[in-house]
Amino acid sequence: MRPGKAANIMDESRQGETLLLKQDAPGSRKLFLESYGCAMNFSDSEIVASILSGRGFSTTSDYRQADVILVNTCAIRENAESRVRQRLHDFKKEKRNNPGLIIGVLGCMAERLKSSLLEEEKLVDIVVGPDAYRDLPSLIEKVEGGQRAVNVLLSREETYADISPVRLDSNGVTAFISITRGCDNMCSFCVVPFTRGRERSRDPESIVREAEDLFSRGYREVTLLGQNVDSYHFSSPDGNKTGFAELLAMTAGVNSALRVRFSTSHPKDMSDEVLHAIASHENICNYVHLPVQSGSSRILEMMNRGYTREWYMSRIEAIRRIIPGCGISTDTISGFCTETEDDHRQTLSLIEWAQFDFAYMFKYSERPGTLAERKYKDDVPEEIKSERLAEIIDLQQKMSAKKTAGGVGNVHRVLVEGVSKKSDSFLYGRNPQNTVVVFPRGNFRKGDYVNVLAGSCTPATLKGSAV
Repeated sequence: MRPGKAANIMDESRQGETLLLKQDAPGSRKLFLESYGCAMNFSDSEIVASILSGRGFSTTSDYRQADVILVNTCAIRENAESRVRQRLHDFKKEKRNNPGLIIGVLGCMAERLKSSLLEEEKLVDIVVGPDAYRDLPSLIEKVEGGQRAVNVLLSREETYADISPVRLDSNGVTAFISITRGCDNMCSFCVVPFTRGRERSRDPESIVREAEDLFSRGYREVTLLGQNVDSYHFSSPDGNKTGFAELLAMTAGVNSALRVRFSTSHPKDMSDEVLHAIASHENICNYVHLPVQSGSSRILEMMNRGYTREWYMSRIEAIRRIIPGCGISTDTISGFCTETEDDHRQTLSLIEWAQFDFAYMFKYSERPGTLAERKYKDDVPEEIKSERLAEIIDLQQKMSAKKTAGGVGNVHRVLVEGVSKKSDSFLYGRNPQNTVVVFPRGNFRKGDYVNVLAGSCTPATLKGSAV
């Protein structure tokens, strides 16, 4: 897994990615773990693997060899839910050949669809919410005793801070560290507050210890994860308070050779203090993912985003001023309720003004239980949504190609992540702005920092040679 993967469109090819250890432990019970959706889900899967590894499970890449199949689900978009359902039907067929097989659903679909998945369609034996993973061993035992098992209770305290995640399918160079769980932002289109509960922050000392452990094992980059990292806030029993800017500095202080990234930021909470923390530490990457969703203040208000077009633009200006050359990416949603052609044009104009390095771009997908589903009519026809999304993608691809081309002729400090997929003679890595850079392999290895002079590019990748 590679955090912060550069893309012009949200990469859904990872949805359904099988997560496994490098080797199956002989004689152990086999766990097949498949994850859908965001980086938080992949991070959660590493926690699940850690919990079950302590009970004698090792992972397998072949679900036909598994004793337990767990699917970590995403409820953000209808497409993801459809893929999960189809996958569960595939696994149910396998159960005919292996009656002892246990199938479970984890994560964001658990609460909303527990009755359907367990009783109506009988697709699964276990349903577990994001805050109940510690209960998995006992739930598996319950199923082995002939019962179906459910725990979807949300928690105001659970952060899994004491669990050392098993790094699944790892390149050994980059890793996620979860710093918050849940979300208090009630964006009208989003189900996360309902599926992941209220926001709570991990003890900063546990985060630093995890970063130290990763560095000692050869990792050279960590990505601090949260639904809204900017609102990170921890108060210790003795009254000491730690905000996100302080946490960034603490993590950067682990070692100057450890790169630090973070995702995702919320425009209403992105402070100058955080930007100055980035600027003052060379190993905090000059890259900010700042979702805008829409360029129209009217639509932003309906989305309950808590900022206007003008506020968002002021944050972009602050990033450019405090961190010159910073890479910036965003999210957009096309066709939100009542969106007019003028609203759409405002989004296009903001994209052109901001000159984003890349963006994750979607059509609006109404999700059950959200404020938008209860309050607004999903009244933009699908064909109009698709047309507007295509326009946004076309414009952003031009912006991305322009930004990538601007890196040609410059020297980039690249952290090597592995061998290029196209040729064993080349390595790839990313610069601090999150742009992928490819260069001849030479004697360099994964985890090395290499200064690369970019001589050419594709729309999304720089090509060069070590200097």
